[in-house]
Amino acid sequence: MATVSDSVPAGDRSMGALENAVALMIVPSVTPAVGRVFDVMAGLLEPQGFAVHRFIAGEAPDGPVENLFAIRTGPAGSRHFAFAGHLDVVPPGEGWASGPFAPEIRQAPGGDLLFGRGAVDMKGSIAAMAAAVADIPAETGTISFIITGDEEGPALYGTRALIDHIRAAGDMPDLCLVGEPTSVNRLGDMMKIGRRGSVNIWLTVEGVQGHVAYPHLADNPIPPLVAMLAELQALVLDEGTDWFQPSNLEITDMAVGNPAHNVIPARAEARISIRFNDLHRGEELVRRVEEVAVRHGGSAKAIISGESFLTLPGEFSELVASAVEAETGVRPEASTSGGTSDARFLKDLCPVIEFGLVNATMHKRDEAVAVDDLLTLTRIYRRIVQAALAS
Repeated sequence: MATVSDSVPAGDRSMGALENAVALMIVPSVTPAVGRVFDVMAGLLEPQGFAVHRFIAGEAPDGPVENLFAIRTGPAGSRHFAFAGHLDVVPPGEGWASGPFAPEIRQAPGGDLLFGRGAVDMKGSIAAMAAAVADIPAETGTISFIITGDEEGPALYGTRALIDHIRAAGDMPDLCLVGEPTSVNRLGDMMKIGRRGSVNIWLTVEGVQGHVAYPHLADNPIPPLVAMLAELQALVLDEGTDWFQPSNLEITDMAVGNPAHNVIPARAEARISIRFNDLHRGEELVRRVEEVAVRHGGSAKAIISGESFLTLPGEFSELVASAVEAETGVRPEASTSGGTSDARFLKDLCPVIEFGLVNATMHKRDEAVAVDDLLTLTRIYRRIVQAALAS
């Protein structure tokens, strides 16, 4: 196993990213994250002159949620650039070659790899962010960090609470970059300029329980539920847009829970999930589903996880693409593919783009980041900040 110092080229100013990553990854922070991992994050930023604000915003199903907002204020009237991300990680699961919270560097044919939960999603990116701003003078402009411990969980008390804090303090950024692992085959090949929205809807049909031999004395809820789902599945929400794929509705669960073969059940339930583009709003889709549910004698209860967003190609995306190309020789594709992220909330503050490490191992056993990618990402982030504050 290589050591951290062995894996960093001599004189590389980005070396702090690797040390930062190890310091963050060694702390278990399965969602929701609190405590020690935020101590480490504060320790990375306070020596650089950042004022660090930490607070518990609420109690998620699995425990309290901690958030951190750090800001280093530049001269009056200067631009404000924000980094955003999360320190919570998904559960590691079983079968790791080494401890998921014991970061380990191993040699590989293409270069050293750093293994551990959070390597790419997304402690590695946050480590690069903290290293990237170390050499940027405070007089260059205002820089902030919007860091939550509740992105991998319900996201009820994380970034949304941070946004309330930022608005109350009057610290609105001009631009925000989220460090989600957006790269696909190699560092720099993709950035996200938008994401689809997400809504989950629980459907219920109430019936009357009875003996299967006497159906006239019962009311079977399963046929109307099946008819409801068939109508919903047949909906064509749209054909897509210039920047988004078509919206899709998927049946994700169906349950009756009837252990008896000779009993007509009293209730049937199902769940659907809709991922939608910017032709729709969550509330409008919920109303459409409710109308179908009522028509079939059922009801619907929805949770809108987030609306879609799009940062149209322009100055910000060009700034990010130029920084990536300068360090990698690759021009990133501007994409809106994939799942949701906290950018769905941050877009209410300012224009948002996501860019980060290669996502091949995120949420997997033996999650790993190439050390060279971590150092290169630091240089990319440094270029982005400098260009954003100068614009």
